[in-house]
Amino acid sequence: MPDIEAAGRNVRVTSPDKVVFPRGGHTKLDLIGYYRAVAEGALRGVAGRPMILKRYVHGVEREAFFQKRAPAKRPDWIEVAELRYRSGTSAEEVVVGDLAALLWVVNLGCVDLNPHPVRVADLARPDELRIDLDPVPGVPWGQVLEVAQVSREVLADHGLTAWPKTSGSRGFHVYARIEPRWSFADVRAAAEAVAREVERRAPGLATSRWWKEERHGVFVDYNQNAYDHTVASAYSVRPVPDARVSTPLTWDEVPGCRPGAYTVDTVPARYAAIGDPWEDMDLYPGSLTGLLELAESQEPPPERLEVPVVEIARTQHQDEGLAALGRWKAGHPEVVPYLEPTDVLVDAMRGRSSTWTRIRVNLQHVPEHLRPDQEPLEADYNPWTQAAD
Repeated sequence: MPDIEAAGRNVRVTSPDKVVFPRGGHTKLDLIGYYRAVAEGALRGVAGRPMILKRYVHGVEREAFFQKRAPAKRPDWIEVAELRYRSGTSAEEVVVGDLAALLWVVNLGCVDLNPHPVRVADLARPDELRIDLDPVPGVPWGQVLEVAQVSREVLADHGLTAWPKTSGSRGFHVYARIEPRWSFADVRAAAEAVAREVERRAPGLATSRWWKEERHGVFVDYNQNAYDHTVASAYSVRPVPDARVSTPLTWDEVPGCRPGAYTVDTVPARYAAIGDPWEDMDLYPGSLTGLLELAESQEPPPERLEVPVVEIARTQHQDEGLAALGRWKAGHPEVVPYLEPTDVLVDAMRGRSSTWTRIRVNLQHVPEHLRPDQEPLEADYNPWTQAAD
C-alpha cells in the first residue's frame, strides 16, 4: 500500500492496482494521477464545500453507494461540517480543503466529486446557481448546446455570468457564481425562473416541465438547486465506460464541442496547455434580484397533464429493471410497435444509501383500446426495507 505525498501530507492508497474502469483498464492509481494533474481546477470546484461521498468500491460497472457521514476512521486533518436534513437528522460531511483530502476521498472509491453549493462559512446560503441540461432520449447533442446558449443569454440578461461545462454524461451544465445572500428556496426559485424563460425563448428545444412523461427536447433541470442536492463538480471523472470528465469550457468552445473528447486520458494535457477556463469564476459573483423579479412576473406553472402511464418495476439495479421491462413487453406485443424511445421512463431514485431504479411506460402513443391497465409490478424492490448488497 503506497503512500503518496500531497499538500505536505502522506496519503495512504489502498489497492492501487484495482481496476476502476474495466473498458479502458484505468486503475485507482490512474484516477489519483488524473486528479493530481488537474488538482487546482478540481479543488476550485470542491474546496471548502461539504460533499456526499459517492463510492464505487467495486468499480464503475457496479452501482455506487452514497455516504453522507464522514468515515469515523479518518485522518485528523480531514475537515468536516455538520449538515442538518429535513428529517431532523444531521451528519458530519467531509469538506475537501487541499489536494491531500481530495486524494483521500478518491482512495475511498469516489470517482466523481459531489459537493453541495454552499461553503462552510455559510451552510444556509448557496454561492452557486446550477443549471443541468438533461436531454430526453433521441435529442441530438447539437440541441443541447443550443439550449446551453439560450441559458447563457437568460442569465446574462438578469445580471449573471454563465460558466459552461460538459456534464461528462448525456447532458451539459451551466453554472453562475452568486453572492451568498439568498436561501436555498430562493436559489431554486431563481433557477426555475431561468428554466421557464429558456422554455419560453426556445419552446421547440427546451422544457421546464417537472413530470418526466410530459417532457420534450432538453429538460432545464432547476431542482439541482434544492437543499441536499449535489451535482458532479468541475473536473469530476464520471462513472461511464470511457471515463469522461465533466470539463469546464470557454463559450467559444461550446459550439461543436464533443463530450467524448474529454476523458481522463485527454483532459490532463488540455489542462497543462490552456489551464482552467473557470479560473476567474470567483471574481464574478452576481445578484439573484433580477431572476427573483422574473419569477414574480411569470404566470403560475402549468398544471400537470393527465398522461396514461403504467409502472412496470422497481428494482435494486437498472439491468434488473430493464429485464422486467422486457418481460412486460413480451406480455404486451400489441403495444410495443407504438412505443417511442421517450415513452420508456427509466428513473434513478435515491434510496437510503444507494440509488434504485423505477421503470414506467407512457402509453400516450398507444391507441386507447390497446392500452393495458396497471398490473402488479414485474419486480417490486423496496429500498427502505431491503438492504443493498
